[in-house]
Amino acid sequence: MIRLMLVVAFMAGSFSSAIAMESDVRTLKVERGLTDEGKKCIECHAEKQPGIVADWKNSRHGHVNVSCIDCHGVDKGSPMASQSCPGVKGTEIYMTVVVTPKTCGRCHSAEVDQFSKSGHARASIQYHSPDGLNFDAMTSLIATHEGQGIEKFKNSADMTGCMQCHGADVKLGADGRPTKDSWPNSGVGSTYPDGSVGNCVVCHTRHSFSIAEARKPAACASCHLGPDHPDIEIYNNSKHGHIYNAEGGDWNYTSAPDAWEPGDYRAPTCAVCHMSGIGELQTTHNISERLHWNLWATKSAVRNSPDPLSPLTGEGIEGRKKMKTVCSNCHTSLHTDNFFEQADTHIELYNEGYWEPALALKNDLAEKKLLKANPWDDEFQKIFYHLWHHEGRRMRQGAAMGGPDYAHWHGVFEVQQDLYELKAIAEKRLKTGKIEE
Repeated sequence: MIRLMLVVAFMAGSFSSAIAMESDVRTLKVERGLTDEGKKCIECHAEKQPGIVADWKNSRHGHVNVSCIDCHGVDKGSPMASQSCPGVKGTEIYMTVVVTPKTCGRCHSAEVDQFSKSGHARASIQYHSPDGLNFDAMTSLIATHEGQGIEKFKNSADMTGCMQCHGADVKLGADGRPTKDSWPNSGVGSTYPDGSVGNCVVCHTRHSFSIAEARKPAACASCHLGPDHPDIEIYNNSKHGHIYNAEGGDWNYTSAPDAWEPGDYRAPTCAVCHMSGIGELQTTHNISERLHWNLWATKSAVRNSPDPLSPLTGEGIEGRKKMKTVCSNCHTSLHTDNFFEQADTHIELYNEGYWEPALALKNDLAEKKLLKANPWDDEFQKIFYHLWHHEGRRMRQGAAMGGPDYAHWHGVFEVQQDLYELKAIAEKRLKTGKIEE
């Protein structure tokens, strides 16, 4: 009987422990090193949004007593100040739903400064600001063509597509909460009412803010994919991606910044080449710093501008030296030099063999008024767009990142077909003096 009671007691104890583990987040009560306000936030959200608190309690923020209010709290005079959360209504505490880089910069000032000098910083501005390089073209595409000129749908393509990678110009309603046409968004270049630019949680997703997560290719893949910039597909096609996909699950992603080196991994991820400290290079959040070419523009040129709003952001000569420094940790100089000469040749082939002839054809047709006003209803202009924006980017980016199928079959092979089609259409229009129906 005694033995049976002990077994039952043990089982009951185990069951209670299991229940406690199941409900640990929901009943979380924190006493250590936090303000009373911080404790209240955590305990309330543990009941209402337990997933948020589950992330937080396992994060570095949780370990060093950074609580909800430390990031979401703002001064009363902030343009983002609100008391929309019931927990602070009627108190002296003001908060914001949207945490901006100005807040992150209180602790991570170097990272925010580096980001502000990178190409990522212009991602939203370039098409949301009236002064942006792509404002007119993208406004026309999104509202007039993709939204079919219907007022209530004019932002639909942006809300569900563009801004989820590029970012939004975040707007707040009368209650201080972000509006649906600008939030939620997971875009890297969002701008905010407090004047800041960026979105740290794109790579370090809330509320775990993991350095390990940001070091894996998946952190980049949600935006760097698809027909116009298939960087994750190119990476998977490369030998680097081959090794990562075979072995990456066993690598160490948690070493401190500037201490994550070969040995922790056997092949580079996106972060290793473009951001991480390796060898003599220090960690940077300026993703333009190690780049030589602009590989997304209509024509590739060597980067030569300190202006983050310029398509040529960066210093290409120095960028190539830095990227070669990354490569030197695993490859000989002969291997590295030959690789980049191969890539440069392919990029120059695109410029001289395809872009320049295609542009000459377009200019000739435009001069003779043989292009339609609506570029998306003109076969020549649609093919011309795909030549540089889709196939041409794949050709160049595939060469630069070691993805042979994208450099060739998805790249130059399709670009040469585009050019032949453009030549045939142009020849017919010039001969007849008419645009085909």
